[in-house]
Amino acid sequence: MSSTLEAPPHAAEPTPGSTTTTPVVAIPRRTIDAVLIAFGAVLMVVFLVAGGLLTWGANFSDDYVTRELSSQNITFPDAASLKEEGRDDLLEFAGQRLTTGDQAEGYASFINGHLEDIADGATYADLGTPERAANAAVTDAVAAGAPQDEIDALKATAAGVSGQRNSLFKGETLRGLLLSAYAWATVGTIAGIAAIGAFIAAAIMAVLVFLGMMHHRRTVKTA
Repeated sequence: MSSTLEAPPHAAEPTPGSTTTTPVVAIPRRTIDAVLIAFGAVLMVVFLVAGGLLTWGANFSDDYVTRELSSQNITFPDAASLKEEGRDDLLEFAGQRLTTGDQAEGYASFINGHLEDIADGATYADLGTPERAANAAVTDAVAAGAPQDEIDALKATAAGVSGQRNSLFKGETLRGLLLSAYAWATVGTIAGIAAIGAFIAAAIMAVLVFLGMMHHRRTVKTA
């Protein structure tokens, strides 16, 4: 009995010079235009909304700062007084009523110059310990039966420290409020600039969307 071996089938070999092609998915130009137009329209709306909100924030900040500063009825000293104190850097505000963020920063600097002269540069917090020590000295002197002259001198010292500390507290508080107003004004200014940028971006996107729609229309007509 004889058996016959059959050769396995061979895969077809590409003939010389032939090339294999990969299927390509073609997206219609109109579809691409429609997607880009829709994306541009969304961005335009986003920029418009952002510009509107930023404008509102800028106006709110400006109105708030002006209203709060005006209610304080603060006015800068005249030019002669500022020169006498060596504050030539504030001459541009001489005699003006405090209503803007830049003026608030300037007046905060003016206050700080006076605060530095009250207790040799010490702050409200720095004088806490000396004030308590001065009051304790009065109490101890009274308890020890010290002469009245000594007690009066100690009371005068304590009153002086307390007076300096009270002045520093008021000055530092007002200075802090003025600097906060300046910060709000700065934020409002930045918001206003950002609003302009957002509106410009929205206008650019509107132009691009319009051009895209024109191209899309021509594509439809020639399709």
